[in-house]
Amino acid sequence: MKTVKIISIHIVCWLLILGYFYGGVLISGTTFNKIAFNVSMNFIQLIEFYICYLWVYPRFLKKNTVPQLIGGILFTMAVFISLRYLIEEVLYLKWFGFHNYDSRVTAWEYISDNIYWTIAFIVVPAAVYGIEQSFKSEQVNRKLKEEVVKAELSFLKSQINPHFLYNTLNYVYSLAIPVSDQLANAVLRLSDLMRYTLNDSPDGKVILSKEVEYLESYIALFKMRFEPKFYVDFITEGITDQKIASLILIPFVENAFKHGVVNDEAQPVRIKLKVHNKRLSFEVSNKISHAQKDHSSGVGMVNIHRRLDLIYPEKHELLISNNGNTYKSTLILNL
Repeated sequence: MKTVKIISIHIVCWLLILGYFYGGVLISGTTFNKIAFNVSMNFIQLIEFYICYLWVYPRFLKKNTVPQLIGGILFTMAVFISLRYLIEEVLYLKWFGFHNYDSRVTAWEYISDNIYWTIAFIVVPAAVYGIEQSFKSEQVNRKLKEEVVKAELSFLKSQINPHFLYNTLNYVYSLAIPVSDQLANAVLRLSDLMRYTLNDSPDGKVILSKEVEYLESYIALFKMRFEPKFYVDFITEGITDQKIASLILIPFVENAFKHGVVNDEAQPVRIKLKVHNKRLSFEVSNKISHAQKDHSSGVGMVNIHRRLDLIYPEKHELLISNNGNTYKSTLILNL
């Protein structure tokens, strides 16, 4: 529906612009030759506009893509000049017996004159695209503010219980030490997980190494539950002082443990976290469990999609594959 709305707006705007232009031409009087040249010019400018609007600016109007942007603009100019020459100097001459430029005009004069005519419809789509992106950014910021307000309200309603539970776990840990080292370690791991979820930062991001420690504690807690038959390979590479949105990775591991098989030595759960040149790749694969599933909660992956769209707009890629035996999720983030 959103695409239909945008297309409708474009159609209405072009109808108003062309209606105003050709209305004035018809009122003031003109010849067939002039109308033919106006039609060809507007047609080619329309093509030029959408090459820039749909391809050049969305693809190259970003940081570190200035050479590609210049190349795209030069390509658009070349398309404009070539199409105009084809229509006005070749087809019009063949169809109607006239053409636009004098035969004495040199190739360089023809090109330089047409560069002048291309400029307007290179600048206009840039302005339209910029305004459109500004509106989109404003909408995203508004949604983020709404999400922050909702999160703050939710946190204020529930903050007493988590802190109470965290303090209680520390007390239970002190009681468990003389009874069982395994029980005490399990309580300690759970306490660490709770403490991490209570930590907050102004921008909602944490040091990546802290997120990794959280994943390791989560895996260790599950290992206590399923050992000795618990097979998980967790590999990290390139982890330094990068920052990442808090708790953005854990849903993939939770999903693997909940719906996968963790006791098959031949096909362990594989978790790989790699960072290279500010590009994070997080892969989680698991053998699919065909036992009865727990359908009590299905909001984890829905929430992660929502968080990724809000926190990393156009800076993430989420790939999911499922061949019936193995489920694999790959998250790519530009940090």
